[in-house]
Amino acid sequence: MKQLRNKALKHFLKQAGSPAVELVFVLQDVEDPVNVGATFRIADACGVHEIVLAGISAHPPDPTIAGIGRGTHRRVPWHTTKYAADAVEKYKEEGYLACALEVASDAVPYHTVEYPDKVCLIVGNEYRGISRRTFDVCDMAIYLPMYGKVGSLNVHVALAVATYHILHQ
Repeated sequence: MKQLRNKALKHFLKQAGSPAVELVFVLQDVEDPVNVGATFRIADACGVHEIVLAGISAHPPDPTIAGIGRGTHRRVPWHTTKYAADAVEKYKEEGYLACALEVASDAVPYHTVEYPDKVCLIVGNEYRGISRRTFDVCDMAIYLPMYGKVGSLNVHVALAVATYHILHQ
């Protein structure tokens, strides 16, 4: 076994092709630029179609986003909007399943869902989560079961876990 670097690594990674699921991320009021920068990096790694940075979400240009994301904000399409709910409704009109990544009474474990070929994943503020208005326009809520004492993962970590599952279901 040999670790791959440079051209050999790029060649190896190209073998994955394009994802079968078209994913978009909507971040509502995600304030920490570390979470946003890591989300750009995840989006680039997973072939995410677009990121929407809603409300008071941190957004480029920001040196932390650029550093944590390793410049992926220049490759992944993104835009800002005032209201996350409006963005979610637009994606639903385009045929996306709107999944809130949020602990809620009707939420189901992320790994029990059969996802369609177009998915919009919505995450909310690090402390308050997704607003009621945005939550109400979502088709469903999914969550990551926690087996320890902590109640949640960082926003970008939860998003990565759910995204990789959706892509490889």
